[in-house]
Amino acid sequence: MNSISNYIPHPSREGIKKIVVGMSGGVDSSVAAAVLKKMGHEVIGLFMKNWDEPQGPCPAEKDYEDVARVCGRLDIPFFPVEFIKEYQESVFQWFLKEYQAGHTPNPDILCNREIKFKVFYQHALNLGADYFATGHYAQHAIDEHGRHHMLKGTDPGKDQSYFLCTMQEEILKRVIFPVGHLAKKVVRQLAEEAQLSVMHKKDSTGICFIGERPFRQFLSNYLRPVPGPFKHLNGEKVGIHQGVHLYTLGQRKGLGLGGPGEAWFVVAKDRDSNTVFVERGENHPALFARWLTCNELSWVSPDFKLEGPMSVQAKIRYRQSDQDCIITPLPDGEVRADFRIPQRAITPRQAVVFYQGAKCLGGGFIHGVGPSLFSEI
Repeated sequence: MNSISNYIPHPSREGIKKIVVGMSGGVDSSVAAAVLKKMGHEVIGLFMKNWDEPQGPCPAEKDYEDVARVCGRLDIPFFPVEFIKEYQESVFQWFLKEYQAGHTPNPDILCNREIKFKVFYQHALNLGADYFATGHYAQHAIDEHGRHHMLKGTDPGKDQSYFLCTMQEEILKRVIFPVGHLAKKVVRQLAEEAQLSVMHKKDSTGICFIGERPFRQFLSNYLRPVPGPFKHLNGEKVGIHQGVHLYTLGQRKGLGLGGPGEAWFVVAKDRDSNTVFVERGENHPALFARWLTCNELSWVSPDFKLEGPMSVQAKIRYRQSDQDCIITPLPDGEVRADFRIPQRAITPRQAVVFYQGAKCLGGGFIHGVGPSLFSEI
């Protein structure tokens, strides 16, 4: 049976606790609150607003209304809180800076580190919370030595540990993931059982402050496009691009290049010459490399020390299957990851996250990429 009362999220097993739930207006965080309420805990909903654009396609007002309806149904108090200034300074300015440099960053990891599990988390504790809960698909476990670990969510299609890789044990100790051990379809069933108004609400995708509008249109409000040449790796010009920052490695759609033959893919970028290099074929050897280096490392456990080569699994993008690799510490504090199978479209400034089985060890941001397989031909 999929009754809410059958699921007991760790570590809130003993006694009644005061738990603040970060609520987005979606089904996952709503069910997280419902689960904890059903268990008898004192639950408070907390809604976070990070973006101020009333006419935008992702209005916080609609999400706030959904939170209000859910909390009314569950008979729990809820409060709104704004971190617009903090988000602009800690996440959005970084986002723009990375794009200006020709990178294609993912701000979700930084948002989790700087906003959700820093200022938002601290606000929850200031309300007297014993724990802070979210609707993320990840799991919290404690080993026989009392150490706290973050595990992948049970549903492989929804696991969000990749985005939580910068969370350290000291924060994790007071964080709960009530739906992390559930499949998405079960979460939907629980929402229906509890008669929550968001039971059929679609999952949000992409970056909330961008919403459904065309990404290039949004970015052009902040960064001036500078057209330049599309070129083959041999230097032959094959077209005109609309700005290096608008393309990412491995991209196929939106290039505006046609002609007979296989589809075109972005295989490299050179910001200094304002050039985007393209070749035909999804599996062109220029898209593959055997190793990467990463910096800005963050490990969940403060006791983790990488003192020599270590066999782990890694993801270089969300939803990627685990990739076997050997990670090795470098003298400059970076880490090199050598993959058993060459990886496609390793993208600088995206995150690489390391695992041992279901346990998330932590991760870093991709800094360097080894020579492509094209160079070996």
